[in-house]
Amino acid sequence: MLQKFDTGNSFILRVCIWEMLSDIPKRRSAGLTAIVAKTSAGAVSYIPVARVANIPSLLKDLKKQGVWVFGTAADGTTDLYTADLKGPAAIVIGSEGSGMTRLVSENCDFLVSIPMKGRISSLNASAAAAILLYEAVRQRS
Repeated sequence: MLQKFDTGNSFILRVCIWEMLSDIPKRRSAGLTAIVAKTSAGAVSYIPVARVANIPSLLKDLKKQGVWVFGTAADGTTDLYTADLKGPAAIVIGSEGSGMTRLVSENCDFLVSIPMKGRISSLNASAAAAILLYEAVRQRS
């Protein structure tokens, strides 16, 4: 689930093909264009994508259905490797630069951080999504 989607993040569609669903905001996001299809290596053809008007409302609905919501944040209180991603989970990736909005962040059950080394303090959205989704798959294997 992306807080903001741009054509450069279509790689995320490739890494979440196992997830079966990707939610993209209706506003302030790129559409599913031919460029997105090409850069996603065709994954957009296999993943149902929902355009969502209100992400905080979606997160509340998912939580009512027993889904744990994991948001990504550089200052997250839960380390990626201690987060339990085995159960039903929605993973929220914030927009590059500004991260998640306050309302989206407040509707997450956990704010997960990816341990970083050296002088780099954050990753782009597609890299963060790949790491988080890989860890979820690893825990479920």
